[in-house]
Amino acid sequence: MSKKDKVQKTNAMRELERGGIAYEWHEQEEDDISRGLGLRMAQEAGEDPDSQFKTLVCVAPSGDHVVCCIPVAEELDFKKAAAVAGEKSLALIAIKDLEQLTGYVRGGCTPVGMKKQFPTLIDETAQLFDEIGISGGRRGLSLTLNPVSLAEFLGATFADITRTPATA
Repeated sequence: MSKKDKVQKTNAMRELERGGIAYEWHEQEEDDISRGLGLRMAQEAGEDPDSQFKTLVCVAPSGDHVVCCIPVAEELDFKKAAAVAGEKSLALIAIKDLEQLTGYVRGGCTPVGMKKQFPTLIDETAQLFDEIGISGGRRGLSLTLNPVSLAEFLGATFADITRTPATA
């Protein structure tokens, strides 16, 4: 294996390997982390944006956290996600709290290998694909894996948790 074929493993990669979950990794040049980064990365990689998932960490009024994985071009429907999670409501956690809570930075957050395992919801559309892409645990690194294997590994629930983004 050449140096080019190696990658510095992340917590997510190590956890998947410990769990016997097959995955492939892909690196892209780190971009700015502006809105729509996941969609741009999917397009640049020639991937179907519907099969590429972003990870959003939410907080309930109780202070409990819920992780939501949705297609990069979609928006989280907070009401739907809260209902599935059995919470009154959900809101995104503050970006400044993300790394301390999860161990991951914005643009590199993944549901695998967080400091603590939180209840996880994966949009039901993931089941339409043999493989989906998720963040690999740092900006510019993505992992491709089977969504059912991912959900079983995380104890995640598939549910309808998105809404179509409003157009400007």
